[in-house]
Amino acid sequence: MSSKNHKIYLDYAATTPVDKEVLQVMAPYFSDMFGNASSVHYFGQEAINAVDQAREKIAKLLNCQFDKIIFTGSATEANNLAIQGITKKLASPVGDRNLMKTMHFITSVIEHESVHEPLKELEKLGHEVTYLPVNKDGFIKVFDLEKAIKNNTVLVSIIYASNEIGTIQPIKEIGRLIEKSNIKRRGADLPKIYFHTDAVQAFNYLECRPDWLKVDLLTFSGHKIYGPKGVGALFVRKSTPIKPVILGGGQEFNLRSGTENVPYIVGLAKAVELVFKNREKHFKHVENLRNKLLNYIIKYSKDVKINGAISNRLPSNLNIRFPSIDNETLLVALDQSGVAVSAGSACSSRATNVSHVLRAIGLSDKQAKESIRITFGKYATEKEVKMAAEIINKTILRLKNFSPKADQPTAEKRHK
Repeated sequence: MSSKNHKIYLDYAATTPVDKEVLQVMAPYFSDMFGNASSVHYFGQEAINAVDQAREKIAKLLNCQFDKIIFTGSATEANNLAIQGITKKLASPVGDRNLMKTMHFITSVIEHESVHEPLKELEKLGHEVTYLPVNKDGFIKVFDLEKAIKNNTVLVSIIYASNEIGTIQPIKEIGRLIEKSNIKRRGADLPKIYFHTDAVQAFNYLECRPDWLKVDLLTFSGHKIYGPKGVGALFVRKSTPIKPVILGGGQEFNLRSGTENVPYIVGLAKAVELVFKNREKHFKHVENLRNKLLNYIIKYSKDVKINGAISNRLPSNLNIRFPSIDNETLLVALDQSGVAVSAGSACSSRATNVSHVLRAIGLSDKQAKESIRITFGKYATEKEVKMAAEIINKTILRLKNFSPKADQPTAEKRHK
């Protein structure tokens, strides 16, 4: 393939290609070993054995108990299970009374939609939610979280690393705070506070063992770590009160009903294994590529702005703003030139709303619409980064000197 026709993928935060080793271990379970894991015969036993081995592998890597890994259909489902599952359990009747009638939740303003949306639904039911602000660099203050705790606080859910600006929250410090708070609450006969983190973007590059982080619930996803789409998982610490949100045959230790997706579960386990094996190497690789691209761009675009802190940030993430350049126009122009980047979260890219994360760090709507997200992965190369930089710089220069004409490459025209 010539460099002219080469497509450069720099949107690894949206999804990753399935690793060949992952694909290899998945393949037999689509046809040769196709049994239903709930069946009692040989074919079913073969399938459930594969699920058990996958669960055991992940549990060992995360240093947790086998039955504390719950497989789901996505990270979105896992986040919903964590939030709604705790709420349902604590609201369940105990004798002739409810354990908790009005519950209080704490989260941040920059969470993924799969955390914000279920919390908004709980607000409609009369529960309370505190949304912690972030500073201009994208970080919450642990002190703000401590002040926000109430007598009826039951769950804190803070994203480990932002899917949009890559900033890494002090999860371990928060875990220690909640641990100390719970010791005091026991003496005051107050409900325990449980701690959940969405570690989907962090899982590739950061320490995610639940005991080290001091979390009770942790979400991760297959397709962000070179595994298949359509599978995720939730770590649930022992004694965490949780009820299923999907009812049926009682699979996944009665927490997530539905026929087990055996090939995808096997693929997820292999992907997790490869993450733990290669994390340090891939961290350095993507950080090097990110820094090189940023330097290339800054050299030619002096007015470029970085959204979020450059330190305490995922090594793969670069969210930047080109003043006076509309990001939709830029994305289309880059795509036509063979470079794939995004405006932000893939889960909301089809919506016309301005990024709530960029608003939260103080950007105006106009500034948010001048921002793009570039994310790197293990298959990205230095050659691609250099090519991408040349294309980006030429495209920015062209758009700056471009007066709107009938042939302007707008998103509207592209979709007609």
